[in-house]
Amino acid sequence: MTRKLLSLLFGAGLLTIGTAALAGGDPAAGKTKSAVCAACHGTNGVSAQPNFPILAGQYPDYVIRALKDYKSGERQNPIMKGFVANLTTEDMEDLAAYFYSQPGLASPEIQNP
Repeated sequence: MTRKLLSLLFGAGLLTIGTAALAGGDPAAGKTKSAVCAACHGTNGVSAQPNFPILAGQYPDYVIRALKDYKSGERQNPIMKGFVANLTTEDMEDLAAYFYSQPGLASPEIQNP
């Protein structure tokens, strides 16, 4: 490989790692905390139900913002409001890190159920 290509691949790798780090969460802790999410969003964040969003592969900042908005009431959903009521910021970051680490529908190995 050329030096330029190696530099590009290295940079892309750092960007990917950096994005996960920005979530500030622990994916392993998020996996444990996500058990209650599985009924609607699927065990790995790939929902089999068309009415529930797929969380796998979702950007951490989006998941955190959505959870905070449900908690504050800025986003209205009575089911989500109940689920997020007792979540801390750390819980939200852990969940976001876990779902970000899961392959989403853009991944070739995942098929829409």
